[in-house]
Amino acid sequence: MMISMENRTINNSKLGAFVLGGLLFLVVLLYMIGANRNLFGATYLLKARFENVQGLVAGNNVRFSGIQAGTVKNIQILNDTVIDLVMVIDKKMLQIIHNNASVSIGTDGLVGNKVVNILPSKVAAPLAIEGDILIAKKAVSPDEMLQTLYTTNNDIAVIAANLKMTVQRINSSTALWTLLSDPNIPKDLKLSVANIGDATSKASNIVHNLDKMVGDVKDGKGLMGIIMTDDTLAKNSVKAIIKIKSLGEQADSLAREIRGLVYDFKQGVNNNKGALNVLLRDSLIATKISASLDNIHHGTEGFNQNMEAIKHSFLLRGYFNKLKKKYHKTAVQ
Repeated sequence: MMISMENRTINNSKLGAFVLGGLLFLVVLLYMIGANRNLFGATYLLKARFENVQGLVAGNNVRFSGIQAGTVKNIQILNDTVIDLVMVIDKKMLQIIHNNASVSIGTDGLVGNKVVNILPSKVAAPLAIEGDILIAKKAVSPDEMLQTLYTTNNDIAVIAANLKMTVQRINSSTALWTLLSDPNIPKDLKLSVANIGDATSKASNIVHNLDKMVGDVKDGKGLMGIIMTDDTLAKNSVKAIIKIKSLGEQADSLAREIRGLVYDFKQGVNNNKGALNVLLRDSLIATKISASLDNIHHGTEGFNQNMEAIKHSFLLRGYFNKLKKKYHKTAVQ
């Protein structure tokens, strides 16, 4: 009887221990499954490093482009500015996630749990492998958002106050309302718009004509086009410029020589020297030159008279008549 009681106690203890162990295992299993730790699938590890994880804890979800890809395994503080985040990623993502993907911390909904978002990059890169550290993007914290919203609200309040003041000034301005109620203003505005349209049309025509002129010049049309495109004309122009330069140099040389002659003439006149000075100052020489010219004139007249007499002489009259007829015949032809 005693043995039976002892066996029953031992069996009850074993049963209790078994039940307690089963419950503990069930609790742990339910926790692991609830945390989505991929207990029954192949996984690999990826890392990211942040300055602030904003309340992220182990077990939070990791998503790639909004698709569940794994969970947060561990969060470790490396120093006062770097926090190491280790993620357990499903093995099927090995062919999807690249090592230039970025990691950010977000919220599942407005007030939900923290979640890690992996976003792909548009730049080609190798696939991420076990232990790769992905690029971490700084997330905007709710405090920063609230601070920005507070500043924005203050700015909007200032703008609203200024707008209210402006509207009050407009309402109290009689000159503005008088201007707006003037019936001639719409007509003037229409006329101004019509003038602007006309000016724009003329400007468009001018631009079109200028474009056409430029096109003609490029195609070698017109005087300007020929000048711009004709190589021969350009060469001739260069030659002409060279010749003009040469003539200018010759003219300069001639001018220098003339200045020299004038200077010599002035010096001779001033110093009573030279043949020209003698001709200008000696009246006797001037008289002799005049007499000589008269003698030459008289001699020329006598020579002409002798030639006329020879033409009418008996011996040479026929010869000169033939020459005269031949001259007239040639003139008629």
